[in-house]
Amino acid sequence: MTRIVFLWVAAFFTYQAAFATTYIIKTKNSPLNMNFQLKSLESQNKLQIMDSHPSAHLLKVEIPEESELTTLSKLSQLPEVEYIVKDFKLKAFRAPLTASSISKLREQWAIAKVHAEKAWKLAKNKGNKKIIVAVIDTGVDYNHESLKGNVIKGYDFRDNDNDPMDEVGRINPGHGTHVAGIIGATGLVNNGVIGISPTVSIMPVRFLGKDGSGDLVSGIKAIDYAIKNGAKIISASWGATVSRAQAKPLIEAVKRANDAGVIFISAASNDGRNNDQTDVFPANAKFENTISVAASSPDDTKPSWSNYGRHMVDLASPGLNIISTIPGNKYRELSGTSMATPLVSGLVALLAAQKPNITGAEVRSLLQTTGAKVNIETACNCRIDAGAAMEALVHNKMILVPAAATISPDETLQFKAMNAKGDLQFTVSNPEIATIDNNGLLTPKKEGEVTVFATDSEGHKASSLSVFIQKSSGGGGGGENPLPGQPGQCPIQNPQLCDILCQVSPNLPWCKN
Repeated sequence: MTRIVFLWVAAFFTYQAAFATTYIIKTKNSPLNMNFQLKSLESQNKLQIMDSHPSAHLLKVEIPEESELTTLSKLSQLPEVEYIVKDFKLKAFRAPLTASSISKLREQWAIAKVHAEKAWKLAKNKGNKKIIVAVIDTGVDYNHESLKGNVIKGYDFRDNDNDPMDEVGRINPGHGTHVAGIIGATGLVNNGVIGISPTVSIMPVRFLGKDGSGDLVSGIKAIDYAIKNGAKIISASWGATVSRAQAKPLIEAVKRANDAGVIFISAASNDGRNNDQTDVFPANAKFENTISVAASSPDDTKPSWSNYGRHMVDLASPGLNIISTIPGNKYRELSGTSMATPLVSGLVALLAAQKPNITGAEVRSLLQTTGAKVNIETACNCRIDAGAAMEALVHNKMILVPAAATISPDETLQFKAMNAKGDLQFTVSNPEIATIDNNGLLTPKKEGEVTVFATDSEGHKASSLSVFIQKSSGGGGGGENPLPGQPGQCPIQNPQLCDILCQVSPNLPWCKN
């Protein structure tokens, strides 16, 4: 292994390309199995190996423009290659800074708005250090007076060392430190701030730099690090507007978190767009344990810059003019879905401190069912209410899971009830659109909208929010093009490039002869 690394590093100094494109290769087995083939291409200056993530079977390579088509053609024919996608950058979702963004400490309107004090009183605590929240971001100032009691060991995948300190630059005012403070500032410092879960363990995992952007493979490594090192929650205030096909390596990383029971909470982005029609990842990677977050204002309206979506965005959370920690024992207001997301992450940590085995699907349904109704287009049209959520949790209120959903007419959807007693009886609001059996399996009959109702053996009742049955429009991360890596499909995510490759090598298995 040492020899391989040396060869890859040595190649860096001999490789030169005036214009080159970076690609991510997903291999079927360890990328080390491809060493001979890649070394051959590298020796011909056909590509340069930039990075690897063996546990995820990923390689990052740079291919010079003059040999791009022939090299991609050769790579796509290798039996070890599952798919190839063009690389892209991930960026922090912070709204632009304005002159009024720098201010003195003042009342934390978001903490008051979501009734955090009520939640703490009902719980009779402010969290638990056993709950680990991974802040995957620009790093965290772990020496900050309002954070240092809650920050645990992390890692820096930007510089590949064990020092995930937040580095401030012209673009980055301390994004990750700000996120961490919203989650778990201790509230023990005079003139400081308090997070929504002041007793918590924050794991700083850095991959975004001073410029607020980060490498795709480094971001995936950060996710896998959080999974491996015991995070209950991942807070992701970043992403990219790319197609679902191109985002496949990132989606697979989110799925690994989901499968490990990690709750993945991500920002919906700050483009002011509808995510039902816009590809944004990781926010649009929908699994049982994921939550995507829009931003709300003090008056419960949507800031113009916040993304939204009835089918792709789960809920809203305060994200405008949020005061929190920044490096150097300072405090500052920032805005964005980047700020809305950690408030949800911290609330989930607070709720998980009371019920450690709560799942992402359960806590998402709890937040959607108990959220304050607002005019912000999300799956629940709601803004989180920590007090109401905690009240439902500690009083064991029956909650339907999922609370809201969108499925296609050829899918089924399984319902269950959190805190139910005994057997359940299920009904739907319109049996002409969908039916539901005694086990809670919803089967669509045609497109439309229904509500699901459940009653347990003790007479407790619960109902869902809207469940939409509709064909995919192709937006929101869908698209009509098949995902790369599927049998018989071109392993490269770009359809135009696949067509060109078929002209160069018409005998490739996906080409129509």
